[in-house]
Amino acid sequence: MNLKSIHIGKLIHKRVGEVEMPVGRIEKFMKCSEDEIESMYRESSIDTFLLLRWSKLLEYDFFRVYSGHLILYAPPSKRYDISRPKDNLPAFRKNIYTEEVKSFIIEKIVSKKMTMNDVVLKYKIPKTTLSKWIKKA
Repeated sequence: MNLKSIHIGKLIHKRVGEVEMPVGRIEKFMKCSEDEIESMYRESSIDTFLLLRWSKLLEYDFFRVYSGHLILYAPPSKRYDISRPKDNLPAFRKNIYTEEVKSFIIEKIVSKKMTMNDVVLKYKIPKTTLSKWIKKA
């Protein structure tokens, strides 16, 4: 999966095929027509409410695709202390590593494109976490 360039419509369409979801069930759950569903498959991005509905229907967390992108391509800045929330937004664990992210990182290390230290510096993934991933791979 390409986490750098996400086309959510294609991913949704792929998941629909994997679970063999009937179009009638999708239409009823999403409260839209078959044409509207086909249109969503062609969209590279969709409204978060619709993405939440797709995630529930297909029992797949499509938001994690975006979390993976953030981990790899927008690591947290050191300018801000995010450990002390200054607003009322919910606080989440700082890192949630999906299998796609793990595979991407392990492939970089195994192919010698990056060292473990490079990964630690660029993606802020703890060295102990990397070691565990490599042992399991």
